[in-house]
Amino acid sequence: MSKESNTPVEKLFGSKTRAKLLQLFFSSPTKSFYIREMTRVIDEQINSVRRELSNLESIGIIKNESFDNKVYYSANSKHPFYRPMIEIFSKKIDSSREHDIKESTWSEYTRPVQKYLAGLVVTNRLPGQDGLDLLIIGNDRTKKLTRWAEVIEKKQGKTINYAIMSPEDFTYRKSVHDRFVEDVLEMEIIEIIDPEGLINGKEK
Repeated sequence: MSKESNTPVEKLFGSKTRAKLLQLFFSSPTKSFYIREMTRVIDEQINSVRRELSNLESIGIIKNESFDNKVYYSANSKHPFYRPMIEIFSKKIDSSREHDIKESTWSEYTRPVQKYLAGLVVTNRLPGQDGLDLLIIGNDRTKKLTRWAEVIEKKQGKTINYAIMSPEDFTYRKSVHDRFVEDVLEMEIIEIIDPEGLINGKEK
């Protein structure tokens, strides 16, 4: 009896915080999150989140990687419970919370390059579909945005199709209805970050 109570399955659902974390990871199994982002999204104390992350890591159901001096956690696709957990949790997060997760994730992703970034379009490109995953608008003379895009590829765990345009180039191509730009803006869009109003046509 005592052996069964210590199995990984029993540990998985041992607390409210743990259940919320599992819901976060397995409702978005390809995404990664850092600790303070998780505490905000699931509305739990950081000490509780740290404790449960340690428990989940000891089971092997999640993994972590370090980028830009932050530790990001994600679902472990090699764990035998990976598919069953997706089945359990993938439909349990409401659409408004899902939007919050996407929004906060990309806001945090772009923080290191805010002073170089004039705009960002994140699309929901399907495997095999033509087009871009990211249209990055900004000053890349120092290659900060290129290096940032490479970091994002590592965080996402997949090759990303992206293009970088200067604000002047994007504004001109948008004004002449350039087919490349219009095709990107007609794709299904997950997120638009537009601090200068270039993408939504509010440029001064």
